[in-house]
Amino acid sequence: MPAHIRIKVCGITRPEDALAAARLGADAIGLVFCAGSARQLDIAQARRIIAVLPPFVTPVALFADTPLAEREAVLQEIPCELLQFHGAETAVECERHARPYVKALWPGRVDWGLEAATRYAGAAALLVDCYDEARAQGGGGGKPFDWSLLATSTPSQPLILAGGLNADNVATALQQLRPWAVDVSSGVEETPGIKSTEKMAAFIDAVRSTEAQWS
Repeated sequence: MPAHIRIKVCGITRPEDALAAARLGADAIGLVFCAGSARQLDIAQARRIIAVLPPFVTPVALFADTPLAEREAVLQEIPCELLQFHGAETAVECERHARPYVKALWPGRVDWGLEAATRYAGAAALLVDCYDEARAQGGGGGKPFDWSLLATSTPSQPLILAGGLNADNVATALQQLRPWAVDVSSGVEETPGIKSTEKMAAFIDAVRSTEAQWS
């Protein structure tokens, strides 16, 4: 069980939201470079966001089946040392940039399980999220998955819990799963890409209050 649950606020699109998340205690922020996402950034936006981050708050570049040339163009221009992959990328593709990476997996799908986790043995962590079959898309839908699916298939890598988390359910999720980190996006938004300071504060407070009960 981790002594400190890491918190990542993903889908940041405005510098003021990044700064608010950092001041409230977020450990990382997610910058989305996925075509078609309501939270997609261009390089100029990402640079403005990163510029306001204080030390020790990690910017994470998120891709989903993004062409190699596009990924390289982003990483040449912005200082993100941690990558997150949300598509069907192989381990070879994830490791191509020689940077630590997080790979998303989808509990309940046919490719979920310890075998899938083993394919990404080099990942710094694995993120488990909900896959929306209707949209044929993983993540970003604001829906939780069945947490009991992790009971018999917990990977050895650090586990990041995502998918429909908010201030009302994160304490239950933490008590049930004891993940290394949590990743929130739509659960702290006013509208897609626009974060609510009040919701971020409530979410982070719920995490820290639950964590305090374990010490």
